[in-house]
Amino acid sequence: MISTHQIRCTGCAASVSGDRIPANFRCADCGSLFEIVYPWSVGGLAGAGAVSAPNPSALRWLWQERRTSSLAIDQSGVWRFRDLLPIVQNTDHITTLREGNTPLYDLPRAAKALGIHWILAKHQGMNPTGSFKDTGMTAALSVAVERGFQWVACASTGNTSAAMAAYAARAGLRSIVFIPEGKIAWGKLSQSMDYGALTVQLRTDFDGCVKMVNELVMTHPIYLLNSVNPYRLEGQKTPAFELLEQMDWQVPEHVIVPGGNLANSSALAKGFAEMKQLGMIARMPRISIIQAAGANPLYRSMQENGGTELTPVKADTRATAIRIGDPASWRKAVAALQSTGGWCEEVSEQEIALAKAQIGAEGIGCEPASAVTLAGLKKLVADGRVGTEERAVLILTGLNLKDSDYTIKYHRGELLTVEEEAEASVSERAMHSQLRKPPVVLDANLDSILRTLDEQMAVPV
Repeated sequence: MISTHQIRCTGCAASVSGDRIPANFRCADCGSLFEIVYPWSVGGLAGAGAVSAPNPSALRWLWQERRTSSLAIDQSGVWRFRDLLPIVQNTDHITTLREGNTPLYDLPRAAKALGIHWILAKHQGMNPTGSFKDTGMTAALSVAVERGFQWVACASTGNTSAAMAAYAARAGLRSIVFIPEGKIAWGKLSQSMDYGALTVQLRTDFDGCVKMVNELVMTHPIYLLNSVNPYRLEGQKTPAFELLEQMDWQVPEHVIVPGGNLANSSALAKGFAEMKQLGMIARMPRISIIQAAGANPLYRSMQENGGTELTPVKADTRATAIRIGDPASWRKAVAALQSTGGWCEEVSEQEIALAKAQIGAEGIGCEPASAVTLAGLKKLVADGRVGTEERAVLILTGLNLKDSDYTIKYHRGELLTVEEEAEASVSERAMHSQLRKPPVVLDANLDSILRTLDEQMAVPV
């Protein structure tokens, strides 16, 4: 059987076979994470033999042709691109919920408010379990199926657990989830329970959960499905392919990504890099990463030492999906920033809340962690790093229904503290006032309803 890929350490460049990769996906020699390498990857693949790079024109035609197919793997927005992720030998082992194929929206109101011509949003929250995690989970879990695992596990702030539980249930595997007690949105926790996972709440933070799940997989035949698993990133690179298709193979100037455990930015960078290596695009977009100010270890690292070292922080943000103080994939994220010329920024709780409300006012909506992208874009525009005629694409990673309590508290004026409200500028306060839409409680008679309606009609849009 011809080997279609290698598993290579991102630190010391040592290669291992799939059956010899450590259970925690850390290099035994240097402790770094691994990456999947193909003949068309940047840096190439030694000993590729008979495996050759696909033809770009043929690929474009084939990917479009598969969209009309009735096969589940062709209807998947991940496996439709399987020519560039040949990680499963037998397609019968692929587990799919027809993930991917997510919409690309324009945000005209947000663009006008920001004074630029283009803001687009690639909404990964439109995946089956409501987040971008599905694209990676279908890939890594399919590998677990092919390798004969019966149990899979992850530590999670919510979205990973929901995705893993759903795909494990679909494949007939058992799953175990470690989550920090009381520190994730209930909408996400309910998903993992509904899909049949053994859900364990630990009295610790996300990073403590990661420590426990790593100890577990090193002693039991359980397949780890956190983003340290390099097969996860093979699925998570495919939104880059979709985005280029949706833009008729025109490359946007900027792609803005939320920063939590930091694997997604490197996955997208890998996808764009492979497109460039194959000659399908002439350049890569700048990939910028935005973190919440209360969970900003990468931002601090870039400011203090250019990303050479990272000091963990005690994460504290209401954007629960990115409440991570010791991100596993930070070195990969630094490489993505450096290879694409992007930036890392931090945004406050008030800025996140305002950006989320603005995206909601477009009729789209997203979870709080996704909104850091728009909040960060504002800073990049303000200091001239994003020009008025440049196209910026926000990666919205989760659905707005993932954290409905956050949204309700915002519109009732109960979300932000007095101190956080005071940080807002005069214009931001005006925007908050305009965007907040709390429920109106009325007597059940037509006169009171009409009076309220008249009052609302008098308010300028």
